[in-house]
Amino acid sequence: HNPPCSLLLHNMFCFADPRTDPWLLVYSPFPVTLLFTLYLFFVALGPRLMQKWEPLRLKGLLVAYNLALVALSAYMFYEFLVTSVLANYSYLCQPVDYTQSELGMRMARVCWWFFFSKVIELLDTVIFILRKKPEQVTFLHVYHHGTMLFNWWAGVKYVPGGQAFFIGMLNSFVHIFMYLYYGLASLGPQMQRYLWWKRYLTLLQLCQFVAIAVHSAYNLFTECPFPDGFNLAVFLYILSLIVLFLNFYYWTYLGGKQEKLT
Repeated sequence: HNPPCSLLLHNMFCFADPRTDPWLLVYSPFPVTLLFTLYLFFVALGPRLMQKWEPLRLKGLLVAYNLALVALSAYMFYEFLVTSVLANYSYLCQPVDYTQSELGMRMARVCWWFFFSKVIELLDTVIFILRKKPEQVTFLHVYHHGTMLFNWWAGVKYVPGGQAFFIGMLNSFVHIFMYLYYGLASLGPQMQRYLWWKRYLTLLQLCQFVAIAVHSAYNLFTECPFPDGFNLAVFLYILSLIVLFLNFYYWTYLGGKQEKLT
């Protein structure tokens, strides 16, 4: 049972969705905070520890990992799309369905899976470090992985569905192609000729962010029973990603600097 709201810092536990609260990693912010702290320690210390070791090849593991994330992303995209269609979701204004209805619970479950996929995706960074590819562990990479983890922890705890479905659906769609790219690249240099579409993948990511920014901004200026605080947080966060990804795009494709996709 949750303690009374007045006894808690920032009412963190008071406005939580009781349906998702008992689910893995959701009730308290401490497990994800601990996970992210360990992640940052590995980002900081991992390259130094790897100095004594040869880079790990991990070819079979990489192929399996990336294909598993392609499959998970495809599953989540399907669930977001089908559930939103069956529940007659609006793309303009969609409050969260907090009921125990079949579709309400189905949407909450796929939101949890989307959050949990952000936990799994922290392994992207671990793999880069074990393979001695520190140039891929950029500020953008760490910022994006870390913030998505906390954003979606909050999403699942307070607003599992509603407007948030649009972000999860678009991001899952983009990640099908992103992890397909990674999976093909992990097969070796002979696949390079088939990876000409990397630039278009970055453009797809940018289009996704612009769509989410427009979607969130629209709801800041209309009456919609979805928390304005979440819409504003999403809008400001997406603006930061647009700036960072535009910078990445410029230096990678226009400025002559060869970096890998984050």
